Amino acid sequence: MLFIGERFKRLNVKLNFSCGDSSSFNFFVLSSNIYRNMSNKILWIGLLTLIGFPLVGYLIRYGFSPNELSDFMQIQHFGAIPVGYGAMLGFVYAFIALPFMNSPVFEGLGNRVERVIEQLRIGFWGGIFLSVCAGLGEELFFRASLQPYLGIWITSVLFVAIHGYLNPWNWRMSLYGLMILPFIFLLSFGFDRFGLWFAVAAHFAYDAVLFTAMTRENVNTAPTR
Repeated sequence: MLFIGERFKRLNVKLNFSCGDSSSFNFFVLSSNIYRNMSNKILWIGLLTLIGFPLVGYLIRYGFSPNELSDFMQIQHFGAIPVGYGAMLGFVYAFIALPFMNSPVFEGLGNRVERVIEQLRIGFWGGIFLSVCAGLGEELFFRASLQPYLGIWITSVLFVAIHGYLNPWNWRMSLYGLMILPFIFLLSFGFDRFGLWFAVAAHFAYDAVLFTAMTRENVNTAPTR
């Protein structure tokens, strides 16, 4: 992952392990560089996903009761084991899926991840930001809110369909969706077994790998001026 290390170097983040006042991690430099690398559109999409989806999900699950936030967030299930298993699933599935996603049969599909990256000009930090927002926001809506009512199978198919990857009038897009669907099934079963944070970690890891790989590919293939 050398290219990830290069990104950190460009941010001029200072990490000093010496004692005293000089020991600091320059979070201001980090946050300001991340913000400058994200457009307002990316910021609003991420915040809408992070805040809007959970808000709607909470209303579906608990109505206007303000006392169920801890249960909704499943804080009791947060831990190294579910997060580690989830991240492992997301990383492994993303690396398996990447070669298939780059297949010529999928070229020209309008809402493929790489097309979205190109249209929104998503950079490395924008991709990480969107991965965090989607991982938490969408899992709170689909897994924590809808799955208890609709079950694993319907919720998983609905998730892929809402993302536009199941289209009966476009067999190539549907094939793309069928390639993603097993991951969503595994993620949903993992939610039932390990809880919300397994699903959040898996979703984040999967998206982060795709965004990182495809933003790098987009930079490498961009025409020089």
